[in-house]
Amino acid sequence: MKTKNILVVLGSPRKNGNSAILAQQISKGAKSEKAEVETIYLQEKNIAPCRACMSCQKKGSRGCSIRDDMQEIYAKLIKADAWVIASPVYWFTMSAQTKLFMDRCFALPAYHSDPFRGKRIAVAMAYGDEDAVRSGCINALRTFQDAFRFTGSSLVGMVYGSAMDAGEIRLNEKLMRDAYDLGKMLATKQVLSRT
Repeated sequence: MKTKNILVVLGSPRKNGNSAILAQQISKGAKSEKAEVETIYLQEKNIAPCRACMSCQKKGSRGCSIRDDMQEIYAKLIKADAWVIASPVYWFTMSAQTKLFMDRCFALPAYHSDPFRGKRIAVAMAYGDEDAVRSGCINALRTFQDAFRFTGSSLVGMVYGSAMDAGEIRLNEKLMRDAYDLGKMLATKQVLSRT
């Protein structure tokens, strides 16, 4: 099975930060398998926090009651065969931009029947500490695992590594290769079991 459309969601305020570089590597791997890749930079989007109004969960709902840039993103999420979510670690978990995006995905089922099931997802993260546990990266990774297990999505893989200064992640050649390979896998292979 070939994945044709991949949506990359960048959750860092740095457009060329380390998590974005990992996402670019995943994109390169996917493009090498002829996938079409589109990137969304969350920092440039107007995305409000979820209000917990539950409008999106009511029978006959027309979607999220908040009218902001998530309306455009919902359509892209539904259209895409696969998603790449990239975030730095901020204060022991994913960035605020990424968390806003994840919270607002709560409304996605109001736009399409069972929109998560079968979506192929890759996660890329960078953190400043040398250790994934001590940095809090593990907290964010677990959140992604739990969320996408619950939604019935296929978490194809996760790449993550230590880097503080912008661009420093490129020095980790193995991680860059792993990210490229994850992109190829995201575009071509089915996942036999859910993560």
